[in-house]
Amino acid sequence: MIITEVLGNIQNGHPEKEMKEWLEVEWEELNKRRMRRTTDQGREIAIKLEDAQHLHVGDVLYEDHDVQIVLRTKMEPVFVVYPKSMQEMGKASFELGNRHTPCLVEEDRITVRYDATLERLFDEIGVQYEQESQRFNAPFKYRSHHH
Repeated sequence: MIITEVLGNIQNGHPEKEMKEWLEVEWEELNKRRMRRTTDQGREIAIKLEDAQHLHVGDVLYEDHDVQIVLRTKMEPVFVVYPKSMQEMGKASFELGNRHTPCLVEEDRITVRYDATLERLFDEIGVQYEQESQRFNAPFKYRSHHH
């Protein structure tokens, strides 16, 4: 099956069907317009979107009267850091930035992909953290620079 356009998004009001097949992608792949993948039910999918289109979690890629094929990101291990102060937030942010580690900063937490070396770092700087599994809803944005 070849997908050339997104039909809608279930998170933005597109009607949902009871029967869904999920097409799971890595969060980095949300930036891709061309790929081949297999749904959770074994259906082969080729995606070839136009230049102006991008993938988003919840995109409906196919539907008929019985089923929808919907895009979501894969569950992946992460560290969630819970700084207790601005000083801890600053330390954690500085160390992660120094390593060029992509992170998601929210109101009271920092989320990063699991990396075994980060556990020792978090222990050294004394921030509270937990290892969890979650889906990222958008790709991290990189800002390139030179040292």
